[in-house]
Amino acid sequence: MNMKRSNKPIFWSLFGAGGMLAALFGPVLVFITGIAVPLGLGASKDAMSYQNVLALAQSGLGKLALFLVITLFLFHGCHRMYHFVHDFGVHVSPAMKAAFHGFAALGSLAALVLLIRVG
Repeated sequence: MNMKRSNKPIFWSLFGAGGMLAALFGPVLVFITGIAVPLGLGASKDAMSYQNVLALAQSGLGKLALFLVITLFLFHGCHRMYHFVHDFGVHVSPAMKAAFHGFAALGSLAALVLLIRVG
């Protein structure tokens, strides 16, 4: 029996992981960076200062966390947009699928390069 191989499990797993991360950490990130720190609720206003964020981006664990958040959010969002276009009746060609997932891959690569260059 000759079965055709599919790349769907790869993209669905990235979509699922990104969705879980977005659901669990997205609201917390919005609250901390958009509400709590600017208003001084539970954290000093300089908690998100350039020096502190740079220190996060320079540490190994910080780089990993930032890379995972950026990459998985990108893949989740692009995969969701791909299916959104399909649900509206637009025939999504392989080129469009490659464009959606390619954008996520290029964004992930850019995040990796920039995080490596931070030091």
